[in-house]
Amino acid sequence: MLWTNIFAGFGGQGVLLIGQLLAYAGMYEGKNVSWLPSYGPEMRGGTANCSVVVSDDPIASPCINMANCVIAMNRPSLDKFEQNVLPGGKLFINSSIIDKKATRTDIDVYYVPCNEIADSLNNPKVGNMAMLGAYLEATKAVDSKSVLDALLYKLGEKKAHLIPLNEQAIELGKQSVRDQIK
Repeated sequence: MLWTNIFAGFGGQGVLLIGQLLAYAGMYEGKNVSWLPSYGPEMRGGTANCSVVVSDDPIASPCINMANCVIAMNRPSLDKFEQNVLPGGKLFINSSIIDKKATRTDIDVYYVPCNEIADSLNNPKVGNMAMLGAYLEATKAVDSKSVLDALLYKLGEKKAHLIPLNEQAIELGKQSVRDQIK
């Protein structure tokens, strides 16, 4: 099993966090992982992306040019990274703020209303978790339980009360993919 991923969006959308969570979850499951962040100096509002590899075998390089999966949380990320999805790969689009459809026909495309899901939970910060849920449903790269364990590690015990909210966002993201597959 090998999953190469590019997660991209504006700083503040949580794309680096979901990349970290995927990497930690992979480690908890005994997989080989790499996480390579890239962001501008302005952080919030600037561009941010990360490359994440999850593999049963050793990873030769954390650098990814072409990926099995791309998550685009904003329009500039879609414009930049749609071409980087391998044929037969998966593209996840935050349909809440991206008004453009994918142009590729040789990949699976999922439109995930991340902001609407976050709004339905009364917390605009969990849109990234909805997207992570969509990714988990479509790929089965790691188990949701491992992601929640990784989230607890990242948040710490003082913020553990936020785990149920994030779990709800993940489940709603998964449901959005199930609804598209029907």
